[in-house]
Amino acid sequence: MKTTVALAALVAALALTACGRQEAASTATDAANTMSEAAGAAADAASTAADAASDAAGSAADAAGSAADAAGDAASAAGDAASDAAGSAMDAASSAVDAAGDKMGEAAAKVEDAANSMKKE
Repeated sequence: MKTTVALAALVAALALTACGRQEAASTATDAANTMSEAAGAAADAASTAADAASDAAGSAADAAGSAADAAGDAASAAGDAASDAAGSAMDAASSAVDAAGDKMGEAAAKVEDAANSMKKE
C-alpha cells in the first residue's frame, strides 16, 4: 500500500508540474501577444505621426513658395512704379528746362531792346 501511495504521490507531483508548466507557457504566450499588439499600435501611431508631419511640411513649403511669389510680384511692381516716376520726373525737368530757355530768350530780347533804346537817345 505504501508503494501505491508513493506512486500516486509521484503521479500527482508530475501532473502538478506539467500543469504549472502549461500555465506558465500560456501566461508567456499571452504576454507576448499583448506586447505584439502594443508594438503594432505603436507602429501605426508612428506612421500616422509621420504622415501628419509630411503633410505639414508640404503645406509649409507651399506657403513659402506662395510668399516668395508674392514678394517677387511686389518687387516687380515697385520697380515699374519707380521707373514710371523717374520717367515723369525727367519729362517735368525737360519741360522746366524748355520753359527756362524760353524765359531767358524773352529776357535777352528785352535787354537788347532796352540797350537799343538807350543808344538812340
